[in-house]
Amino acid sequence: MKLEDYFDFQRDDDIRLKGSRIGIENVLFEYVYREQTAEAIQRRFPTLRLEQVYATILYYLANRERVSAYLADWLNYCREAEAEADRNPPPVVLRLRALKAERDARKAQAANGDTADTKEAAPATAKVA
Repeated sequence: MKLEDYFDFQRDDDIRLKGSRIGIENVLFEYVYREQTAEAIQRRFPTLRLEQVYATILYYLANRERVSAYLADWLNYCREAEAEADRNPPPVVLRLRALKAERDARKAQAANGDTADTKEAAPATAKVA
């Protein structure tokens, strides 16, 4: 079996492990940046066989320059996507932030002794006859 047989080369910027939806960037991020062992990576991605993890690492070592550029492009894409999400968050994130701000304001009022608006309704209890 050739090393490349372990991978689906879907596009120049999308290489997946054959039989999975996991990209080599996920495995290699753990290996290169988090310095995880192949066994630890396999535990993180239990749908992969240890053989696939080792094949990914070997592919990286055999093609270090090209795969390092692939990883750098992926990391740059991730940073840009995160920055865009921060600049233009979806409505659900805006709503969650507003709810958190309201909760924090109530906690601050309660800490300052202003409890007029912080009392919560007592839970309803059913009477048993």
